Amino acid sequence: MRLTSLNVSPARAVQIKGRSVMTGIGKRAVEGPLRVAALGLEGDEQADLSVHGGLSKALYAYPSEHYPFWQTVRAQARVSLWDEPLPPGMMGENLTLEGLLEKDVCVGDVLRFPDCELAVSEPRFPCFKFNAAMGFDQASKLMTANGWCGFYLSVRVAGTLRAGESFELAHGPREVGIAELFRSRVAAQRR
Repeated sequence: MRLTSLNVSPARAVQIKGRSVMTGIGKRAVEGPLRVAALGLEGDEQADLSVHGGLSKALYAYPSEHYPFWQTVRAQARVSLWDEPLPPGMMGENLTLEGLLEKDVCVGDVLRFPDCELAVSEPRFPCFKFNAAMGFDQASKLMTANGWCGFYLSVRVAGTLRAGESFELAHGPREVGIAELFRSRVAAQRR
């Protein structure tokens, strides 16, 4: 398992359907090392702390394995070219990971990097800002339908991160899976 990209962004105002909205979703890859503290990565901001950020959602991780799907559906929606790769951070993630999918992660699992440890806390639920970042209104529905939500992390041991680093997964109690928790909450919202 590997950290393929480390991504940060300041919160900034963007226009979404004619109104100005603050967001930190437009993450861009940076060279490391970057300091990781209790509230996240140095140089990163979240705009709406009611749904992103804080101690339990200090960082957001997303599997790189889902990127080809998003590249294809963006091309189908005619918001990008077929061969136009998506830049890391496009999903709003701080950590673009390789080798670790939502179905393999449980709340309480720990990602052990060479100089820090991050604990899995919960799945991410997409909103209208994700649709705007992806460039088409069905993006959130597609993320929900596939369960490709990524997951939030709390900082268990502060330190530094660098793109390209390998990490290991230390299992927690294995009681609540990220994929199952995501599907359960989505089903509850539909009732």
